[in-house]
Amino acid sequence: MLHAAKPHYENGYIKEINGKICIYYDGYWIRYYAPPEDTLAEKKALIESLTRRAFHHTEPGINTPGEKLDIARETYETESDPRKKRVNGAMLAGALFNRAADIFTTIVQLAEKGVHIDLRNELMLECGDCFKEALNLGNSVKHYSGEEGIDELWGEPLKAFTMPMEQFYEQRYFKIAQTMRDIDRIARHVVKTLVPLPEFEGVGPIILELAEAAKMEAETVRSDWAIFEVWPRFVAASEALTEFEPTLPRTADDILKRRVADGMRLLKEGKNVLTYLAGARVPMRKTTGEFLDRCDYFTSNGKLPVEVSPEGTGI
Repeated sequence: MLHAAKPHYENGYIKEINGKICIYYDGYWIRYYAPPEDTLAEKKALIESLTRRAFHHTEPGINTPGEKLDIARETYETESDPRKKRVNGAMLAGALFNRAADIFTTIVQLAEKGVHIDLRNELMLECGDCFKEALNLGNSVKHYSGEEGIDELWGEPLKAFTMPMEQFYEQRYFKIAQTMRDIDRIARHVVKTLVPLPEFEGVGPIILELAEAAKMEAETVRSDWAIFEVWPRFVAASEALTEFEPTLPRTADDILKRRVADGMRLLKEGKNVLTYLAGARVPMRKTTGEFLDRCDYFTSNGKLPVEVSPEGTGI
């Protein structure tokens, strides 16, 4: 019996699916938003939004005002302790981002008053230099989980400054598709790891629902009315996974009790990683890779590896 071949879609193909306008990238249909006009005012609004989002998803304490750039640079350059210097570098990167946003706001205000600012103007050049230096310091900036840097998210304001709007939106769809791929990988790994265990009966559909909700959260901007459907679904799915209780027989020995406890830890970690990805909308390769490795270790050993404190003792 012959089966009809699945249609092949090129990246960037747009069509309506169940009442939602979607764009196709790397195997995923993503909620489509038409890029705004390529004007200074629209770039300013986009950069402000991206900068707020970058600070929201990165470690606290680094949203340094632009007017404190000089002292942020001085403390970074004079700090010798490596751990402190990394944080000072993150604070300097924050000050550079805010200084660039301040300059660009001034440029837009001048343009609105009829003052033309050439791309070679000193203000434009300084704005670009601040963005570039902030990006170069991106490896000092960690995700709010503390698990890894998040350079791809940190670099988005610079890309918005340097790229035409259409090109910027295109590269963001690529990142969202990669994020959705990792969400699916994590969900499949957790299902493969825990569903075969009788103590975790019923957890599979809950995990898969959270993954679907996470992908919808990753593709939806906050200003879209659809967020009133997407966000409640994501929160409800997350709460359902948090409330899941394994079934532990009364005769369970210590080995089984530990396996179930470690399985629940793995479930919580998986929920956290899905939440990180849904919010950041960019891949988090280190966090994702380490979590998948922990799933594989659990499958092979029936437990998670013993965590070791900095002093070398198990905790």
